Order: sequence, then C-alpha cells, then structure tokens
Amino acid sequence: MPSDSTAAEEARRRKWQGRYLAAEGEPHPARILDELAFLLPAQGLALDLACGRGGNALLLASRGLQVRAWDYARAAADDLQQRAAARKLPIRAEVRDVVAAPPAPDSFDVIVVGYFLERALTPAIAAALRPGGLLFYETFVREAVSGQGPTNPAFRLATNELLRLFPGLQVLDYREHARVGDLSRGQRDIASLVARR
Repeated sequence: MPSDSTAAEEARRRKWQGRYLAAEGEPHPARILDELAFLLPAQGLALDLACGRGGNALLLASRGLQVRAWDYARAAADDLQQRAAARKLPIRAEVRDVVAAPPAPDSFDVIVVGYFLERALTPAIAAALRPGGLLFYETFVREAVSGQGPTNPAFRLATNELLRLFPGLQVLDYREHARVGDLSRGQRDIASLVARR
C-alpha cells in the first residue's frame, strides 16, 4: 500500500500529465523573455527549467542557443522534443524533478524559469549560471488583478520577493506593477526579473 506522500506525488504527476496532454495550440515564451530576447548571447547553453510545453526553449533555440528543457511531466517533455525535432532545433527535453536534481553550479549561460516557484531552489539556480550568465524569471504575485494562476498563496510571490530571492545577481530589468494605476494596462498578476551573474 503506497504511503500518503507517494500517493500525493502520484496525484500531482497525473495532474500535470493531464494538463499537458489536454493542451492545444502553440506554446508561448514568457513575456519578459520575448520582449528582452535581444539581451541573449549569440551562442551558449541555456536551460528552460520547469519548461512546461516549451515556449521558452523554442525561442532560445531559435536564437542559436543549445537548450536543455526539464519538466516533471513526461507529456510536456515528449511534446517539446517532437516540436524541436520537426523544426530541427537544438533542444534536449528531459523528464526531471528539478527540486530533487537541481542544475549543477556554473553549467548554463542562460536560465529561464516561467511560472514555477520553489523558493528553496533559487540559490541553486543562481549558482548554476556561469559568470556573466543571464536569468530570466517570471511568475505569479499575490497582489493580482485577475484570478489567473495558482490559488494557493504559497505558490505566489510577495511584493518584491523575486528581487530578494536572487540577491547576488545584477538586476537588468524588473517589473511588478501590482495594483497601481490603470489596471487594464501593463503587466499584471506577475513579477519579472532579468539578472546577470
């Protein structure tokens, strides 16, 4: 008989498998990566961490980077690998529990994290950047305008928390508009960071 933690883990895995199997249409990159792709190096090794359907990985590879894409769900990794092969893009998608097996230190020129939050992993993410490496990070905040994103506040950032999670990196761009001004305009519900080691 499986333990409660094993049963919970299996339920979590089934949830994400089902979500990716049901997904339709073309995956999109994180808004911050799409808008600031001109900051990317011309070559190097990039990681799309918790890649989901791989919109970030596809953009990175189309810009000339070699890409590793890791996700917890096999459906996500398999779908991305098929898209990459069809487009002849240099992406290696893998099923990987990034919490249990974080990236090694000094291993990537670019790391992108979109809509994934595991606070305990942030020191390993920062350390995995090579000197001069870039981090693009975008995820949901608690001070939201819409109902989009996780309902559990533990999976949402507090005000300015994303800045505090990467204290040793040089901030190149930070956005968190919260509930200020015209709520129908601007980037709402998320915080975005681009930083360099």
